[in-house]
Amino acid sequence: MKKSFVHHLCIQTNTYFESLKFYTEGLGFTLVQESPDFHGRNFNTWIQLGEFYIELQTGKKDEILHHVNTNSEGLIHFCLWVEDLQAEVSRLCELGIEFLLKNNEFIYQVENGYLCKIKAPEGTIVELRSNKGI
Repeated sequence: MKKSFVHHLCIQTNTYFESLKFYTEGLGFTLVQESPDFHGRNFNTWIQLGEFYIELQTGKKDEILHHVNTNSEGLIHFCLWVEDLQAEVSRLCELGIEFLLKNNEFIYQVENGYLCKIKAPEGTIVELRSNKGI
């Protein structure tokens, strides 16, 4: 395979405006394109963080999407590296972002660094890490 990279993830949501606010105001994504009434959906929107994109979309009109289940196969979370994890946690707490605590701690140590996990309005789990390694 020639040079390749992850271009985007697609996230569907029943809570479009809350999810858009979470990713833009909470995580710093930039709104690139918002397409209302897109192929039977209320919205299909592209947001960007660096070279990474999320395609944020609603279900088809009048469709209620099922909730995410972290005990199933497939994508469980995605991770963003942050320069100052403690500062990000403090800022996200002020915004009222929902954290997934481990042993009642926001930030916890893993084998090679520190991380925390937050939950987007539509249920996507986003991991924030302080180290760039695996």
